Amino acid sequence: MPNLTIKSEIRKAFLANRYVIITPNRALRPKEIKEKTILSRTSACPFCFKNIDKKNIIDEILDNNCRIACIKNIFPAVSLENDKAYGTQEVIIDNHNHNKELADLPEKNIEALLRMYSRRTKALSANKNIEYILCFKNQGPKAGTSIVHAHSQIFATRILPPDVKEELAMAQSYQKEKGHCPYCDEIKKESKSKRKIFSDKHVVAFAPYASEFHYEAWIFSKRHLDNITKLNDKELRSFAKALKLILKKLQKLDLSFNFFLHQIVSNKNQHFYLKIQPRASIWAGVELGSGLIINSVPPESAAEYYRSA
Repeated sequence: MPNLTIKSEIRKAFLANRYVIITPNRALRPKEIKEKTILSRTSACPFCFKNIDKKNIIDEILDNNCRIACIKNIFPAVSLENDKAYGTQEVIIDNHNHNKELADLPEKNIEALLRMYSRRTKALSANKNIEYILCFKNQGPKAGTSIVHAHSQIFATRILPPDVKEELAMAQSYQKEKGHCPYCDEIKKESKSKRKIFSDKHVVAFAPYASEFHYEAWIFSKRHLDNITKLNDKELRSFAKALKLILKKLQKLDLSFNFFLHQIVSNKNQHFYLKIQPRASIWAGVELGSGLIINSVPPESAAEYYRSA
């Protein structure tokens, strides 16, 4: 239920030239159309381990009734053999159980998945022609999922995406002007705000001030480090705990979502974080025509939902 004490407000996105209109009252507007999602399988699941060609397995984790595998993407958009579209794509099978989503798994299994992201990031970073590594997960039909079995993906290329370039440039400009990390400053501010979701000694999770998506959440390492390979065991456990909390709450709302984490290989002064962007609504005329984003769930209300029992 929207918090009607919050008036509509235009907010600027963090380290991006985008604006979000937070409009809590719009959540009450009438809707004549209700979406219905029907998932059906047309063939044997390619991500169940019995159906995987062992020659396609790149890396694997077997631990405490947890099996995670990194396999070749057999339909890649980029390739190490194609100079005109240079890069690589991999698929991470999140767990061996076909019927369980990431939110259903113990924190130890989620921690193991993060370790797989770390291992693959380290391996791909060794390629001097790779500049950008994206670990991401699509869950649900609105998020672009095409296979039901829980899985993640890794996309790596020598091209730095424009949005990432813009964020990097704005972060560097901030650091030059203020003399310290903009992400560290944001962590300090949001750790004390109504948008805080979770915090311990190692990580903090919050709903961003200018959330572009309903129930959007970010998880940051409190220690300033540039990528997932630098997380220690305690930090990985904390990340898994925060991610589990958020995914369980999204599961109760039955929301599709994407989450992702970036690495710019040549930049050692990034601040590592993970973004979770639920797909509760579809951008329409205002968003597509003007570039202004309308969000009817204030981040303060989203954080309150995540914190609730």
